[in-house]
Amino acid sequence: MLHYFRRGALTGVAAAAALAVGLAVSTPAAQAETTLRVVPHSGLKILDPIWTTAYITRNHGYMIYDTLFTLDPDGNIQPQMVDEVTTSDDGLTVTMTLRDGLKWHDGADVTAEDTVASIERWASKDAMGQKMMQFVDSLEATDAKTMTFNLNTATGLIQLALAKPSSNVPFMMPARIAATPGDEQIEEYIGSGPFMFNNEEWEPGTKVVYEKFDDYVPRDEPTNGLAGAKVAKVDRVEWTPIRDIQQAVNAITAGEVDIIESVPPDLLPILNDGGEAYTMVYNPSGLQYTFRYNVLHPPFDNPAVRQALLYAFNQEDFLQAAIGDENYFQTCKAMFVCGLPFETDAHMDGLLESNFAKAREILQEAGYDGTPVVLMHSTNLPILTNLAPVAKDLMEAVGLNVDMQSMDWSTLVARRSKKDAPADGGWNAFLTAWDAGDLFNPLAMAFLNSGCDKALFGWPCDEQIEKLRDDFARAGSFDEQKQIVEALQARWVEYPTHIHLGQFNTPTALRNDVKGMLEAGVPVFWNISKGE
Repeated sequence: MLHYFRRGALTGVAAAAALAVGLAVSTPAAQAETTLRVVPHSGLKILDPIWTTAYITRNHGYMIYDTLFTLDPDGNIQPQMVDEVTTSDDGLTVTMTLRDGLKWHDGADVTAEDTVASIERWASKDAMGQKMMQFVDSLEATDAKTMTFNLNTATGLIQLALAKPSSNVPFMMPARIAATPGDEQIEEYIGSGPFMFNNEEWEPGTKVVYEKFDDYVPRDEPTNGLAGAKVAKVDRVEWTPIRDIQQAVNAITAGEVDIIESVPPDLLPILNDGGEAYTMVYNPSGLQYTFRYNVLHPPFDNPAVRQALLYAFNQEDFLQAAIGDENYFQTCKAMFVCGLPFETDAHMDGLLESNFAKAREILQEAGYDGTPVVLMHSTNLPILTNLAPVAKDLMEAVGLNVDMQSMDWSTLVARRSKKDAPADGGWNAFLTAWDAGDLFNPLAMAFLNSGCDKALFGWPCDEQIEKLRDDFARAGSFDEQKQIVEALQARWVEYPTHIHLGQFNTPTALRNDVKGMLEAGVPVFWNISKGE
């Protein structure tokens, strides 16, 4: 169960505007230090990477927090904060010892008490963490640097879950902060990672500042994606979002920013013509577009109504509208990503082909009565903006009554956690995108979690899916796991939790004097140098 990734085949304002959004404002820190100026894919408003799965918050997490384990680019589990792991002969006791030199940004030593509290908080929210804890009878700190997992069943899931590379990432926090219940947001932002969060300069949604943590001790191994040494090579990193991506491209060409996290393919010719920047893809395995249902309220409380959309939708329409360049997208019916080990089209025949007649037939048999579908539409992220209108058109084509409500992504992220009825500020559906690192198996795929109140927003509730996910965790071979994946896809057709809408990549743009961005699956800013 250790080799879950292989590289996939899937193949940024004028000075006045920059000043208006704070990009070129000089500060003493910026004048005296090496500052990396980044245009992230969205503004950062939520700082708790356990409370939300939003990628901007995950990316913030990688700036200031560290993890016990991680995955290297080949999918191998590698230690990060952990120095040594021992497992008893019967496989029921797993002991982990922290490596030397770990300190929190407030100067305190990292202890096993901190890591135990962090694991427990993460596992209360994350689908893979919840599954992992079903194998754990107890987890305790046995001394300042050692924690012990006492298991009820031997499993290889412990280290794999703690190496989860994307939302929710099991980031470590001081115990006093990790004591915050998982359904409440933390109020203090102290990590042990290579950069520190500058709370005084944070302007929610507008600007984030990170400063190099001089007491961070990197691992001895060479940097290798998320694994190995995390070496901060700049003194300060500033994130400043620019909503108009054309302005961002102008800004990087003019030297006012250094990195644009995500550039739509249609702007690449302008970027390339300038000659001041180059592009790369930090996530070769790509992302997958996803339509998420809320099963708590009509009409999607009825699985048959959800099934109708499996026939009404097609991936090509979404990919053309959002990406447009076939060099950067591919249709893929496999739930667990084309190009990764659990790719399979089993039970997908006839689905995602816009068979409107079949979809209308299912809706009629389901007794759909015209109940409005509140579809949340994100308007400020270029990779998502065009998705909801496509979904609206396809749903209306088969007779669904769609109320599309537009909002920025941060508002959508806050609203999607609400269980209120759609008419009272809740929702029925929205669209998003997941990194391949969140989708590589049935335990990692958060939208497949069907644990009712323990499931992610949307809250699907299905015993059969949960049993199959349990079976996957206990499977002793890849062949057995593959069979379970096929059975899961069959059950998903009967009880849809979400719809996967194709794979895509968007390149990152970097100024020519910026080097060292890693192919890590997520955008990380250690190892990056500027002006050398």
